[in-house]
Amino acid sequence: MLSSPPRRSAATDEGGSSDARRAKADAKADRDRKSARLNLLREIKVDSPIHRLWAGTKLITVAGLSITLSYFPSWGCIGLMVVLLLGATLLARVPAGAWPRPPLWFWMTVLVTGALASIAGGSPHWTIGGVALGFGALDAYCRFVSVGVLLLFSAAVLGWTTPLAEIAPAVAQLLSPLRRLRVPVDEGAVAVALCVRSLPLLVGEMRTLIAARRLRPSTPRPGRSVFERWIDELVDLLVAALAVSVRRSSELAEAITARGGTGLIVARARKPGWSDAVVLAVVALVCFAATNFPGS
Repeated sequence: MLSSPPRRSAATDEGGSSDARRAKADAKADRDRKSARLNLLREIKVDSPIHRLWAGTKLITVAGLSITLSYFPSWGCIGLMVVLLLGATLLARVPAGAWPRPPLWFWMTVLVTGALASIAGGSPHWTIGGVALGFGALDAYCRFVSVGVLLLFSAAVLGWTTPLAEIAPAVAQLLSPLRRLRVPVDEGAVAVALCVRSLPLLVGEMRTLIAARRLRPSTPRPGRSVFERWIDELVDLLVAALAVSVRRSSELAEAITARGGTGLIVARARKPGWSDAVVLAVVALVCFAATNFPGS
């Protein structure tokens, strides 16, 4: 005689489905949180013309674009820089997954601050329904945000296409004429290299500390206000970050010593070629054209 399989109760089915939905929602939130992170200085291992350029060429390009945008923030200049950076990104074959996805609070902040800036008015004025509205402050705010986004975009392209190990030798070569003035070029290049290499470590450690602090149960002290509790949390995080930084710096110093000291960091591995000269000429022409737009 065959026995029928045991029936699951409705409560069990409902509980299992609710757990599955909760797990799916947690996984989606984790993916959204990871995709919203702005990952700079992370090289994408692809063979492209932009990757094969000398690191000094890309540093000069980013510096030139930053100076041009800072002194001539017209819409024509911004449009030219957008075309140049998008072209470099397409040539570098950057995948869509590498692009940052800002969280919702970022867009809300941009909208709120833009609305507040539009209240200031100013030229140009548009007459709508017999009412003259000034959009000068909104125009200046949009240009300010666009310049900031483009500067971050140029830094992201540099990080996507340049190995971190090539930045210090490039800085040392670019600043080599200052050796005649007894400027410590190699020491400065080493400092730049260590700062660049430590930035991803710093971001990762801070995320780990914040996650560990969230997992620790809160023990509110009696008689403490909300502001005082926030100060206590901040002090705890700062002390933990200081302890982690001291430990990381000690490990980094031991690793540098084991690999032969700081001299190897600024070792000249690559030199510029004809492609670098062509790229610098194109960037110089673009920067020159951007300064001649009306409103620059």
